Amino acid sequence: MATAAGNTTRLWTLVAKEMWRKARRRLRAGPIYRWRYSGRTPERVLIAPPDLRLADPQIALEIYYGRFPLSGHLVETGGRSPFQIDVPNRGWQKTLHGFRWLRHMRAAGTDLSAANARALVSDWIATHGGSITGVAWEPAITAKRIIAWLQHSPVVLQGAEFPFYRSYLKSLAMQIRYLRSVVKEMPDGKDRLRARIALAFAALSLPAPASALRGATRQLAEELERQILPDGGHISRNPLTVMELLADLLPLRHTYTNQAETPPAALINAVDRMLPALRFFRHEDGALARFNGMGATIHDRIAAILRHDDTEGAPLLHAPHSGYERLSMGGVTVIADTGLPPPIDVSNTAHAGCLSFEMSSGRQHFLVNCGVDTYGAAEFRPLARATAAHTTATLNDTSSARFNHSIRVNDIESPPLIGGPQNVPCRRTDRPGIQGFIASHDGYVARFSLYHERELALTSDGNVLVGIDRFLRAGGAAARDNGRDLVTIRFHLHPDVELLQDEEDRLVLTAQNADRWVMSCEELAPSIEESIYFAGLGGPRRSRQIALTFKASELQEVHWQFTRTHIMNYVQKT
Repeated sequence: MATAAGNTTRLWTLVAKEMWRKARRRLRAGPIYRWRYSGRTPERVLIAPPDLRLADPQIALEIYYGRFPLSGHLVETGGRSPFQIDVPNRGWQKTLHGFRWLRHMRAAGTDLSAANARALVSDWIATHGGSITGVAWEPAITAKRIIAWLQHSPVVLQGAEFPFYRSYLKSLAMQIRYLRSVVKEMPDGKDRLRARIALAFAALSLPAPASALRGATRQLAEELERQILPDGGHISRNPLTVMELLADLLPLRHTYTNQAETPPAALINAVDRMLPALRFFRHEDGALARFNGMGATIHDRIAAILRHDDTEGAPLLHAPHSGYERLSMGGVTVIADTGLPPPIDVSNTAHAGCLSFEMSSGRQHFLVNCGVDTYGAAEFRPLARATAAHTTATLNDTSSARFNHSIRVNDIESPPLIGGPQNVPCRRTDRPGIQGFIASHDGYVARFSLYHERELALTSDGNVLVGIDRFLRAGGAAARDNGRDLVTIRFHLHPDVELLQDEEDRLVLTAQNADRWVMSCEELAPSIEESIYFAGLGGPRRSRQIALTFKASELQEVHWQFTRTHIMNYVQKT
């Protein structure tokens, strides 16, 4: 009861903070504060920082013809300004006002693309530049726009006449002053860190007094030291966040050097930790493991970032601060979630996936978590975040953590995670020829008085993955037969994996040009159920899952394993 009360208190504290932030933001957008954002207009852009994000000249052509493919959603403007039409897709609106799509115009490298970029920026200034309101002026979007305008100022200003040049710099300066005013009140997490990155970019790229750069550098360092964990993960525990932040931090480090300024030690140290962390989450094919908000991976984007990793060594196997374990032998990779939920302030993408894992063999993913559909319908998000959407065990068809969907907290865009595990002890069990760990969590103790313990071991040069799942009461006592001890262990299959049966009626997992894996369980006969893989590049895909169902009062532990094999005699397709 004390835990539930604590969760409720933290939730309403978060709601109160968000309401206070929005009230302060409205005040700062009003006439009392707006005079503070006027001031001296910089004379020029000193340097355009590099952009590591992928660019496609074909998208620049699409935009020229009034087709805006942003955030997984295509809008045809019919000759009108995109900033003057009402598009209900909020993700599309955010991407539009963030201006990262300017990189496609720069990649096109033509006078036509430069003129189009200039026209669209001029439209934005005329439509939204003088009114601090709506999506366009959300602090997180403003930070992205400042970075994009600085990075792609060469294409926007190419061939520009003086009045536009002056208008561009005046608007940019106003946005910077506004962001500097509101950054302290931004919610915790990557958006606030990116705002600090944007202000550091601005201090380096525009004429500014030395004191401005010192202040921006100091505040960036403080935010990095707080948000980037000692093992290189982010406090949100989302692998995608590590990738996104590196795409901004690496160019920022480069910009400090180009301006003959010394990057802060916190920036150098954070990047040096985050690059190995990004590699920690990669499978053999380059895709990131689907935990805590990670969806589909764009492989070229990862490659562009990791080109800056000078170590090029084997990934670490243990990320204790981020709460993940990795097993890697014989071309087989297993990545598991063995951590506590992130702080409630940064849990809006967190999943109830404690003790879940993914397994790939070579370049083929076999066992996965369902991930998220990054640009898909919001109603799918609660399903993707539930424990049942992960390769782990559920108790009584409930999640090991909860998400608050109360109408009274709708001001929070994505519900925070509450009521999750409070204690997740984990220890490695590595020995010669074997990599493994044992971990447990207490996410079900408050409701069902049972702990979940999972033991994984990868053996024999990666040919065998052995697992044991236990559900026990405190002190290792057996579960009671009280009708509240039904366990389902789920193994979600990648959509490209086929299920067959061999002559011994064992399940065989196979895929084109990939290894074959035989699944076996000593105590139970597995069943096959439907599943959904949310993290496909083209959106959700149908898939399947292997399920082991039992009562914890009847079986204290269940042993299962996946064995790599070359058996070719299959008698039935499942």
